[in-house]
Amino acid sequence: MKKIIITKANGQKAEFDPNKVISTCIRAGADQVLAQRIAKKVSLLVRYGMTTKEIYKIVLRLLTDNATPAIKHRYRLKESIMKLGPSGFSFENYVGQILKHYGYKIRSIESKIQGRCVIHEVDLVAESSDEKKWIVECKYHNFPGRYTGLKESLYTHARFLDLADKFDNEILVCNTKVSPEAITYATCIGQKILSWRFPPQMGLERMIEEKKLYPITILGPNKKELELFAKNNMMIAKDLIDIDIYEFAQRTKIPIKRLVMMQRLTNQITV
Repeated sequence: MKKIIITKANGQKAEFDPNKVISTCIRAGADQVLAQRIAKKVSLLVRYGMTTKEIYKIVLRLLTDNATPAIKHRYRLKESIMKLGPSGFSFENYVGQILKHYGYKIRSIESKIQGRCVIHEVDLVAESSDEKKWIVECKYHNFPGRYTGLKESLYTHARFLDLADKFDNEILVCNTKVSPEAITYATCIGQKILSWRFPPQMGLERMIEEKKLYPITILGPNKKELELFAKNNMMIAKDLIDIDIYEFAQRTKIPIKRLVMMQRLTNQITV
């Protein structure tokens, strides 16, 4: 079969791999048969030079036509996270919510802490189950193809060093992929990195998927609804399941019918 070269979000060229389509569809909840069928259709449609964004749209359309709404929405996880910042949500708050579900206590968010030399604005202060204090630096991008690189890793470590008497560990969290140079440096100095697809077995996306911590943006709320959710500090879609829907509708003026639909979709996504 002839190799087809596509263009990644960062401009780099790569060979189209249908197995990647299969794996992302399965992770979104599609079974093996459906995932392979979609990958086969995509392979017939993909053309030389096509961008990963165009391929993403093809897969999304095929999932919309052939899969449940829940699978389609789960497939949009990365896109949904990128909608957090412009929607008025803080990526730091979302990361804090994720870490809490993994046993961390969040001691502060966006706090100013005096270091040995200067005052630092620290995104998150977290405490692990072994009572170690972590300085958490969050890097958010709302455009695909943006790597978090060596500069961010160096910056995080420099901040950690100036605050070394107050923290035991450091972690850099980002919603995009991290560069090989940053990984090499972080491994050398003992810095933990949590990003898209890294660490390979438990990257940010897997942590979200494992405990169903999908952002509220995955439900496709409109701009006004997002503003109301942000005002009520509802960042995780699962938060909708536990609310008093009638009281929330009365308070926010979001129609009950609309909230019921979102609750139903949340139940499907988080099965």
